[in-house]
Amino acid sequence: MPLQPDGLTFVLSPKVDRTRVTYTNRYGITIAADLYTAKDLDKSVQHPALVVGPSHGGVKEQMSGFWANQLAERGYVALAHDPSYKGDSGGEPRFVSSPEIFMEDFSAGVDFLGTLDYVSRERIGLVGICGSGGFGLGAARMDTRIKAVVTASMYDIGENYRNGWQHSWSDADRHAEAERLNAQRWADVDAGTVSYDPVFPPEVPEGVELDPVTSEFFDYYVKSNDRGYHPHSQGGHIAVSHLGYMGYGGLRYLEDIGPRPVLMIVGEQAFSRWFSEEAFEQLGEPKELVVVPGARHIDLYDRLDLIPFNQVDEFFTKNLS
Repeated sequence: MPLQPDGLTFVLSPKVDRTRVTYTNRYGITIAADLYTAKDLDKSVQHPALVVGPSHGGVKEQMSGFWANQLAERGYVALAHDPSYKGDSGGEPRFVSSPEIFMEDFSAGVDFLGTLDYVSRERIGLVGICGSGGFGLGAARMDTRIKAVVTASMYDIGENYRNGWQHSWSDADRHAEAERLNAQRWADVDAGTVSYDPVFPPEVPEGVELDPVTSEFFDYYVKSNDRGYHPHSQGGHIAVSHLGYMGYGGLRYLEDIGPRPVLMIVGEQAFSRWFSEEAFEQLGEPKELVVVPGARHIDLYDRLDLIPFNQVDEFFTKNLS
């Protein structure tokens, strides 16, 4: 779908109000977010609320806004934020990637929601999509104010940069990557600027055969495909950010989230399915893994016909009651 006049990659529901808000995380970074509420929401009583995070390369006008729009229709107060260093949020230099700060951004969203008179502080949950699924699980481990968690197409960025795709790196591979990144850090020092990972091009390269993972991301993010393109969503990050993930590693101690419930949703055909399955094994009870037939990784970003919103609603209705 072409970018809408209001900057969204989807059509805002006529039943929903979208309000731009800002607040500050504990690192002093200003977070920009869109607050979604039903037009007929009774603000004289308190309601359940959700912090909704985008993909690692995404912004609030894309998949997280899409989810927030749908959940607001169902009566939730939903907050879709731009992570620090991205979109309309603050932070310099732009496009830093930091697991600790991205987890904090979820907790800062909880802080903000808790200031609203019509939100119950005891009924705040979290939705993490793609990379935010991993950051959201990490946040929920430490922030006991988060009472229930849903992930969709969860992607563990830390595991990928620490141990390689499907744990394929040897110790020698990891050391070589650390040497490469630190050489890049010297290059950045000498140049007085920063280098970035490859970013999404405006068009699918003609005559270039893409690997299946890259091809799928291009289906969503690239302008010429008119699906999820947004000018704030460049895909790449500052290259030496990966050093932070090498030190952080992948998701750990997920059993600490229990007894708070987790619902993990993954596409049957998702290249990232293994991330959710491995994380699910680490979780304590209660937990549920939903595999969506025929769905790819990006289909859980914005495919209304595939995302099981009724199941998500039932989960939050039960666990944020």
